[in-house]
Amino acid sequence: MPIERLRPPTTADEATTLAAWLDFYRETLALKCDGLTEQQLRTAAAPPSTLTLLGLVQHMTEVERTWFRRTLTGEQVPAVYPATGEREHDEGFALRDDVSAEQAMAAWRAEIAVSTRNCRGRSLDDTAPFHGMDVSLRWIYTHMIAEYARHDGHADLLRERIDGTTGV
Repeated sequence: MPIERLRPPTTADEATTLAAWLDFYRETLALKCDGLTEQQLRTAAAPPSTLTLLGLVQHMTEVERTWFRRTLTGEQVPAVYPATGEREHDEGFALRDDVSAEQAMAAWRAEIAVSTRNCRGRSLDDTAPFHGMDVSLRWIYTHMIAEYARHDGHADLLRERIDGTTGV
């Protein structure tokens, strides 16, 4: 199924614009992974970094869960990719042999669906507690856009090193 990445509207209201930019960057990460084999998605293509495209997908699954479930709604949910013991908190970057790329992509898409549902009907001014302060949904959207944009840049470099594909 082809990945559809829609350009965000240029004249929409703020909430629509923020949600559209977040979706755009989510789909950019999907496009960076599209068409690669399991092994390619697991390849740390820019030594000495151990960063992989699959690790980025897993990390963004955890980030979605943290901001749109744990923070925004206060839901108590465990990590999707618990730390493996090597590092106390690896935020999903570490790859596991028992999680395939297909499973990781499905988990990421499922978290995005929950994130989208959790935002539906909320005001950008709605707040949630986070480490002794309040954060607004507007702030969360802005943070998530920055998080995806940063990691999409990493994904762009990894993909180019893997098979020469650039752009998108």
